[in-house]
Formats: sequence, C-alpha cells, structure tokens
Amino acid sequence: MSATITQGFLDSPIFGIVSRAAEKLGVRAFVIGGYVRDCFLGRRNDDIDIVVEGSGIELAQAVAADIEEHEHRHCNVSVFKNFGTAMLKWRGAEIEFVGARKESYRHDSRKPIVEDGTLEEDQLRRDFTINAMAFSLQKDDFGALVDPFGGIRDLAAGIIRTPLEPEQTYSDDPLRMLRAIRFAVKLSTPEQSFTIVPESIRAMKAMKDRMSILSKERIVEELNKILICQRPSMGFHLMDETGLLEYILPELLKLKGIESVDGKGHKEIFSHTLQVVDNVAAGEIAAIEQGRLKDYTPQEDGDGFVESVRTEPYVWLRWAALLHDIGKPSSKRFDPSVGWTFHGHEVVGSRMVPKIFSRLKMPLNEKMKYVQKLVSLHHRPIALVDEEVTDSAVRRLLFDAGNEIDDLMLLCNADITSKNPVKVARIKENFELVKRKLVEVEEKDAIRNWKNPITGEYVMEVYGIPPCKEIGILKEYVKNAILDGEIGNTFEEAAAFMRVKAAEMGLKEAASDNS
Repeated sequence: MSATITQGFLDSPIFGIVSRAAEKLGVRAFVIGGYVRDCFLGRRNDDIDIVVEGSGIELAQAVAADIEEHEHRHCNVSVFKNFGTAMLKWRGAEIEFVGARKESYRHDSRKPIVEDGTLEEDQLRRDFTINAMAFSLQKDDFGALVDPFGGIRDLAAGIIRTPLEPEQTYSDDPLRMLRAIRFAVKLSTPEQSFTIVPESIRAMKAMKDRMSILSKERIVEELNKILICQRPSMGFHLMDETGLLEYILPELLKLKGIESVDGKGHKEIFSHTLQVVDNVAAGEIAAIEQGRLKDYTPQEDGDGFVESVRTEPYVWLRWAALLHDIGKPSSKRFDPSVGWTFHGHEVVGSRMVPKIFSRLKMPLNEKMKYVQKLVSLHHRPIALVDEEVTDSAVRRLLFDAGNEIDDLMLLCNADITSKNPVKVARIKENFELVKRKLVEVEEKDAIRNWKNPITGEYVMEVYGIPPCKEIGILKEYVKNAILDGEIGNTFEEAAAFMRVKAAEMGLKEAASDNS
C-alpha cells in the first residue's frame, strides 16, 4: 500500500459516510475502478463504485440510513438482487455497491460463475490494470492506494494491459477486447496517446472468433461509447487491425482498398469514412460549445416539437457519418471519360441502414430513420455547391431535411476531404454560400417542418368528394408550386392555385349550402 493520498481524491463527504457505515457493519470497503483511474487523470467522474468484503446491498442500505439520519432527507436505494448490487444517488453522483467476488467462466458463455471473494480476488477479475486500482475507506489507512498490478505505472505510461494473461482475460469475457479498444480511444488526448500492449493485440487477433458468443446489444453499447469519443477513427482502425471489425461491421471492410483502371484510381473510402467521422466529432463538439446545435423532441400531442440546446454528442449523428458512404462499393462504376463514379450511392446506402440496424439489434425507430435520412441526403448540399444555388433547390433541401438540416450540414462539411488544399478551400467557400442561402430562405419562407396549407379534408369539402387519389395529386401540385416559388406559402395563394389545377383535372366545386 502507498501513502495516504486523500487530498483532491476523497474529499467528498460521501466517502466518510461509507467508511462510517462499513465500520459499523464490521466490513472493509474500497472505492474501485473508473473513479480511481479518473482521479489520477484529473477527469470528473460522478459514477462511484464501492466494493465491500461482505454484502454490497447491506452496505448501501446502511449508507442510506446514515444519510437520512444526518441529512434529514430520504435516500432511496435501488437493489438488484440477481447481481448482488445496489445503487443510490447522492448530490448528483451515482454510487454503486457490490460485494467483492471471484469469477470463473465456461468456454461457451460470457456469464460468469460468481462466488464471494476478497478485495484481491475482486481486483484479479478486473479487465485492465488501470481499472483495478482501489482506495481504502478504512479509518486506519483511509485513502491508501491498493494497486497490485501496477495500474498507476501503466496509467502514467499510457498503457492498456490486463491483470492476468490477456488470453485468459479475453477468453473469460470477449467483450473486454472491445473495451480495451474503447479505453484506448476514450483516454487518449492530444498530449498523451493510450496504446494496447502488443501481447494483448496478439491475443485479440488470435481470439477474434470468441466475439461470436457476445450479444449484439453489448457490442453496440461499446461501439456507441467509441463513437462519442473525440477521435472515433482510432477505435475502428484498432478493430480492423485486430480482426474484430469483421464480426461487427463487415460492410466497412468493403470500403477498403483502391481500384485502378487505365491509371485512374478513386479515393480510399475506408480511410475517408473514418476521417469524416473524426471531422463530425470535432465539428459537433465545437458547435455544442458554441450552443449552435438544437435537438427536437416531438410533443406528446404529436403537434410540433420541443426545442432544446444540445449539450452532449449525439451518437446517431456519428452513426450517420460512419455509414454515409456505405453504398459506394455497390454503386461503383468506371467510366472511361470521367473515371470512377458512385452515382446513387446515397440511395443504396440509405437502403442498407435498416438492414445493418436490424442485424445489430439497434433501434428501428426514429433514430434509425434519422441516420437513414442523413445518409440519403448527405450529397445534396455538396451538389448545390456545383450548381447555381437557387431558392427552389434550397427550399426543397429544407423541406426534405426538416429539423435535421443543421446536422446534415455539419455532416456535409465534414465530408469535404481532399489532399488538395486549394480544392478544399474552394469547396468550403462555396459551401458557406449554401449555408447563407439556407438561412435566407428559411427566414423568408419558413419551409423547415413545412405543412401543406391544403389539407385532404379541405379538398373533400370544396369538391364534395370522398378520399381518392385526386386529393393526393392536388396536394402534390400545391407543394411543388410552393417549393418552386410559383406561389407564396400562404393558404390564400395555395387555395387559388388548387382551384386552377382542380379545374384542369375536371373537378367541379360542390354546391354551397347558401346557394
């Protein structure tokens, strides 16, 4: 054990409360895992894990009783008997309690056989040395660091290493291979990069087949945590290097490589895609810091949205960046006059999104539709750069994108990658013109989340007809006329235009009740 190091780490009163409750119960308690690691990294962490040589549930209940006695407020404890854990919230922090345990695994399952154990046995079952460190909460050595595997040394060196031989750690729980990658990405900063030790990389390559026993939900949970990091590309490069990507997103592997005909090659789509994901991450973080991104939650009555300022990375925007060019391998063609083309890749890609989400057991609701929309539209703003930016084209883009227009523009801006800085500067300058035009048209015409002034009920009332295809045709005429700027976005102009088109279709107005 090291010298006591409480200052700045265990200053919070909650640790004194836990220490007092553990002493009353006659058990030893320790802070363990991510909170200890993040203390040394200087990172805020409100998730506190307490391990106790005894019952985690009993200690949690004793802590809650102490809080109620001394702070005169109710403290609710959530108990998870199947896992032998309990959790309570205290002043913004979530504190989880678990009894020290030792684990053993069957080869065909990642579910462990769990038995009561000591702190040392509990630390031995941890995934990485940097997550196995603990602070003592005993009165006689309060704050002492318990670090049997040199986690503090590995943290200083930027190393991800397993306490046991990596083959055993990964065989016991293959998800730890993805967790190793996630921690390497999450903990890396411009000042210090974290790396996975070579023997661990070798073990991951050799044991990649063990990924097949994992549930898709757990895999996606790790993927999402990687995607919301500052540099997600690092994670996908590591997945590719270790062979794990083959079991997770084989579609991405099809983006690798450059094909050449008559000396003409195309951009390497895999590395481009990962660059776009990183660009989106940087762009979104900057926009969040500036308060420029909004989130829209549908109102309960289904009429309109509740607008809020985005404060955290939106993982589904990162998914859209990851999948934006997923349709390119299927749409790739070589034209001798122009070289390689990928016409319609955004349509092909948008059709692939539901299949990928379904296979990975991800939500098939509005989140999937959001990703699908951004994939299908990601080429539209760039196409406007190469054409005259007309009000009509901008109205249609606003209409099709709706509330997702800001995220779409962020994705499109991130998609501008080239080794030619002059080309990038020219495209970005034109892209700024498109962004200004979007603002102008939106302020003037209010097309975002536009609703047709002409409803089906109104058409049926005017012409005395039941539901039929003519109603849809008339509404489509009106919509296109407004988006093309032929008429204004008002009920009066829309109704007048409808009557002209209805007459051309041979529809006659119903007799008025006052006639």
